[in-house]
Amino acid sequence: MRAGICCIVLKRLLLIPLAVVLFVAISLLLARFLEVENTERDADLALIQAQARGDAASVIAQLSGCSRQPACVATARANASNPRLRRAGAVKILSLKSSTSYSPTGATGKTRLAWTVIGKLPVVQCIDVRRSGNFLKGESVALLSLSPPIPNEADC
Repeated sequence: MRAGICCIVLKRLLLIPLAVVLFVAISLLLARFLEVENTERDADLALIQAQARGDAASVIAQLSGCSRQPACVATARANASNPRLRRAGAVKILSLKSSTSYSPTGATGKTRLAWTVIGKLPVVQCIDVRRSGNFLKGESVALLSLSPPIPNEADC
């Protein structure tokens, strides 16, 4: 009987570290998966900040492949010189709806971004986004294009 109790205690002592290691591994994978959402949000914010400053060169540089596409360059320059979009102050994201969010293996789609600078009317624009990779090996986010302003209630 004593050997049976000893065996049960030993099994439990071995299972506890295994459960802890499994929990930590799952937590790290989940954190990596959720980190991509912040990566896209940060990239979107940097793009809109450059546009609000009127920095067309920075907007073009942040859009993957934009410098090789005349339509993309023209839109970026038009947005950067648009008085409705040029704003001094801190850019605040009001709403971000990404069609690629929480994609485990990558996707390409549109993100609807509503933003403002405090004291100004909101602006809504669409950003084409490509996510590639997967959450095990790592995902990357590339911004492909930025639309002119759309109506505030419009979808991309």
